[in-house]
Amino acid sequence: MIGNSIAGFLGTGVAVSASSYESIATVTAAGGEASLSFTSIVGTYKHLQIRGLSKDGSNASNNSLSNTINFNGDTGLNYTFHRLVGNGSSASAGGFANRTIITVESSSIGSLTSGLFAVSIVDILDYSSTTKYKTVRVLAGNDSNGVATNNIAMSSGVWMNTNAITTILISAAGGTFSAGSTFALYGIKG
Repeated sequence: MIGNSIAGFLGTGVAVSASSYESIATVTAAGGEASLSFTSIVGTYKHLQIRGLSKDGSNASNNSLSNTINFNGDTGLNYTFHRLVGNGSSASAGGFANRTIITVESSSIGSLTSGLFAVSIVDILDYSSTTKYKTVRVLAGNDSNGVATNNIAMSSGVWMNTNAITTILISAAGGTFSAGSTFALYGIKG
């Protein structure tokens, strides 16, 4: 039953196990980087997954911001996404079309949450297909340890391009990543 549920989630019709994930690359911020990237991504997997642990280097007044991603250097109005964000007492939702990026909800703010990082899991489905647009799913959240509001977010988006994804750029929400922010790229066998 669990395998079928996971297979349905991924849309592959095949149960995914721990051995289905293969580490491709990991990037870690030394501190002060505006973006981190994965380049020369091979097209030998069915899907990709990015597991992120991030903190923003800004002194923003809110407790979380949204990192962004784009593919293959495309900064045109070729992205659309929608999201649902909750903080334990309220929820909000929104849809966004004709964007230059897809947001990856939650990056903890360094000045408010010392030592705490936000987490995110980004699934990129059928990334190597050259016949369909690329769908992205995100589950993310942050914990401020009572200093500010905690958030959890779910979102999905589409890159309206049929090119295979070979490069992923992740940009910091408030300008730069704090030291230790890490993103790991995995290939999912199909």
